[in-house]
Amino acid sequence: MIRKKYTNKSCRLLLALMGLGGVSASAQQQDLNLKIHLSGVYKTKISLLTLNNLAAKPVIEKADVKNGETVTLKISRELLPAEFVLRFDYQEKEGSNPYPGEKQIILNKQDVELWAKPKALNHSDSTYFQKEETENRLFASFTEQQAKQKVQLGLLQNFLMNYDQPQSAFFIQGAKEYENRRQVYNQWILDQVRQHKNTFVSSTFIFQYASPVEWKGTEKDRLNSVIAHYFDDMDFKDAAMIRTAGLKDWMNNYVNMYGTMATTIPLRDSLFTLAGRRAIEKAKKGDPLVYGWMVDYFYAGYESFNMTSGIKMLEPYLNDPACLTKKRRAIEQRLKGIESLVAGSIAPDFNWKLASGKSIRFHEFKTEAKYKLVLFWSAECQHCKELMEKLYPWYLQASRSEMMEVFAISLDETETEIPAWEQEKLKLPAFKHKRAEQGIRSPEAADYFVLSTPTMVLVDSKSNKIVSLPESVEQLQAGMK
Repeated sequence: MIRKKYTNKSCRLLLALMGLGGVSASAQQQDLNLKIHLSGVYKTKISLLTLNNLAAKPVIEKADVKNGETVTLKISRELLPAEFVLRFDYQEKEGSNPYPGEKQIILNKQDVELWAKPKALNHSDSTYFQKEETENRLFASFTEQQAKQKVQLGLLQNFLMNYDQPQSAFFIQGAKEYENRRQVYNQWILDQVRQHKNTFVSSTFIFQYASPVEWKGTEKDRLNSVIAHYFDDMDFKDAAMIRTAGLKDWMNNYVNMYGTMATTIPLRDSLFTLAGRRAIEKAKKGDPLVYGWMVDYFYAGYESFNMTSGIKMLEPYLNDPACLTKKRRAIEQRLKGIESLVAGSIAPDFNWKLASGKSIRFHEFKTEAKYKLVLFWSAECQHCKELMEKLYPWYLQASRSEMMEVFAISLDETETEIPAWEQEKLKLPAFKHKRAEQGIRSPEAADYFVLSTPTMVLVDSKSNKIVSLPESVEQLQAGMK
């Protein structure tokens, strides 16, 4: 639960030579080969995705790989070393629907050979690497040993965190025992890092490091102690960490500790904003890539909760040239939306095609209803599905449908999303529907500063002024007077 980072100079030097330090070595080194032997399914599509860009186009994709076949994926040295997601969209039998399976895989300097059964990707007796493979085998071995090493330490930590008599001799003895075991455990971690210093995966071991805890005061005081020491000795100068899954897991653990103290939504927003500020301030002293990653990490979290206080907190970091964020444009757009898309301002206008085939501007749409609701959604978005399950039955009540017209704008755009939208909109006949051709990049989404779905904007029908920006049916109902 409580972890730190250790400097891996070998990895830092390798990354510098490969391009993270500004000098590319791709011309001197060959690309890496990942050979996959497929078995256990009729056929599959194999995709390789980076951890930082899982939603985007795969780095490599091979379709129609059949049972018993071998395929070789050639990975550019510019992407290495790194941890990837290897995805199999497989058909168990001919004609059956594709089913997804994923396996995280670490690639560094060595060509890798993998025998894969997509139905059992995480079972070592069914999916395994060649005997000489080092990175992934070492990670599996370390994970197994680390779990055994951590068991007793974890039990002691849980006991001490919840014990209500910190002045007792029993508690004091338990705290001493915890500290002794913590030091032994941490020394084992450091020994593993030193022993395997020439591997990329060793840079992830230290995420399991156990930080000191001040066993004083209340349970909340102890938790705050863990938070205060969470970044002790973290080497944010090691850019290799952003190419591992461990960093995100480690940061999720940090944020979740703040979440356990949140008893209300406003308190949650305040705590998560504080968590972001503290973490980014630590990261800004390190590598610019890590600094930028940290800003992007918190932006993604704030956006998912529509947490405007957190997004506003990020603004000063965008002006820092040392912050190599990949989300600068998205954050700037979101900040602009926060300032301009407010109650009382005129809602952005857009074209709407009527059932007759005629196009009309949203502002010119005449209705007896008091309100117009602009709803951006996606058919396969889970949050959208949850909203629709509440919104549509609520809207069908006569008083609501007479008071409000719903303009549902789909941001679906791929060959799989569009048919799903066509099916879902048939279940919502009381809404008015259109699909924005360019999805999240469409003029409609841009004008309304939409970066995630669902997004709702309640508009006064006569003045076309924004009434509210509800995030739930309850907030929508409260905004309708």
